Amino acid sequence: MGAAAAGLTFGLAAALAGGLVVGSSAAYAALAGTLLVLAVLGFGSTVVNTVAGLMPAASLMVALLTYVLQVVLMGLVFAALSGSGLLDDTLDREWLAGVVIGGTFVWLAAQVVLATTIRIPVYDLPVEDSTDPVVSAAGPRTEAGDR
Repeated sequence: MGAAAAGLTFGLAAALAGGLVVGSSAAYAALAGTLLVLAVLGFGSTVVNTVAGLMPAASLMVALLTYVLQVVLMGLVFAALSGSGLLDDTLDREWLAGVVIGGTFVWLAAQVVLATTIRIPVYDLPVEDSTDPVVSAAGPRTEAGDR
């Protein structure tokens, strides 16, 4: 969610800048590039997170396959846009490519920052067991206010 917000902020700022500097074709291209980045990378992140939650052992394979599919999808979208005549007529080619590249870097940087600052326990604490001699010798654990 944080990476999507960072990508959206970057894209809207680029659309504003493109509209002011070049014109409407740059603004439309920046918005189209932002939507492309958010759709492709957002779908990929959702798929990888879902698989990691359901089958952690398969998450690396799915992440690599998702990355390849994202690159292929981006290439197909650019080929379709180029063949349709929208590039250079309605959408500025340089602004579209720049926002897709910049938005991807912003998305990745936000993902790295979020992944390195999140606090995920490395291991789970053992479940209390009444047959454990250490727990039974110390007595049952109670809440702080129950003593």
